Amino acid sequence: MDAIVAVYSDWGIGDGGTQPVVLKADRVHFRQVTEGNAVIVGRKTLSDFPGGRPLKNRYNIVVTRQDIQVEGAQVVHSTEEALAAAAEHPRCLVIGGASVYKQFYPYYDRVFLTKIDLAPHSDSFFPDLDADPAWVCTDEGKWQEENGLRYCFCTYERR
Repeated sequence: MDAIVAVYSDWGIGDGGTQPVVLKADRVHFRQVTEGNAVIVGRKTLSDFPGGRPLKNRYNIVVTRQDIQVEGAQVVHSTEEALAAAAEHPRCLVIGGASVYKQFYPYYDRVFLTKIDLAPHSDSFFPDLDADPAWVCTDEGKWQEENGLRYCFCTYERR
């Protein structure tokens, strides 16, 4: 199982349930990596998507404790249910939010990470993979710039 996430220089990922800074290049990268695959997303993060709807061209697995239905998605209520649903697909990526990233962290083999050289206020964080000896950066792209903000795409793999 993989994850994809954009982190700020302090490993923050969001504030108040949304991303404080969004890069167009990161959105394009996200779409390229996730399209055609299954994704695991939390209900709160899903509500932050355009129209609060599941992502097109992906099999959406929504993790929630609530007894709800989401048109165009499979709703699950536990880690085990999500893992079983993900196993039905060749590739599955966890796409957030913070509690969902944490819930599935033990199952990641690889993390596609966008590093953004900025530290806006965040109230949720992704684990610092650079400080974790269980992880190694296997691909660090060149630093680029968008609207004065530096960023790069990296791939981390579990050792």
